[in-house]
Amino acid sequence: MPANAVIVDDILAQAYPDARCELDFSSPFELLVATVLSAQTTDVRVNQVTPELFARFAGPKEMAAAKRSELEEILRPLGFFRAKTTSLLGLSVALVEGFAGEVPANLADLVSLPGVGRKTANVVLGNAFGVPGITVDTHVGRLSRRLGYTAETDPLKVERDLMALLPEERWTDACHRLIFHGRRCCTARRPACEACPVAQLCPRVGV
Repeated sequence: MPANAVIVDDILAQAYPDARCELDFSSPFELLVATVLSAQTTDVRVNQVTPELFARFAGPKEMAAAKRSELEEILRPLGFFRAKTTSLLGLSVALVEGFAGEVPANLADLVSLPGVGRKTANVVLGNAFGVPGITVDTHVGRLSRRLGYTAETDPLKVERDLMALLPEERWTDACHRLIFHGRRCCTARRPACEACPVAQLCPRVGV
């Protein structure tokens, strides 16, 4: 029997009142870049790199004109730094040439940018523009299956299932709460079921 998503979200809201995007940013562009960089690494590590990155390349225009070698040197600690450099250069050029240097506030335009998929687009929409969206990262996908919200593994299908279970105004914050819970309690290797605030609602407690 799947857990009631709204009740679970209410409980997690009490357990994690400070749940939020853990990437540091001060503009939609900074969040877009940080989210692209967060692939295959941690938010903590991204936050260690972005202060220097944004001090040297404050916006799309500056980053589009950056030398590849300069970007690669800054991004090297993140891993996959060459591919990430390519993405940052590509999306910066696309923003300058196609959007007058402004980050678009809609899904279709965001996913048209190099290196930007639905997950990244929904992070930016929800946290920089206040547009509700479901962000299916590894934690959200894993906990959604554990709680019985979905049996799907494809992120788009998981996203659609969660959209059907939660009111739209909860989408962004509910994902933050699932991510916090997945990092702090319901971990992949050893979920702390004995300390879980939603254990009584979880169909897979102890599994």
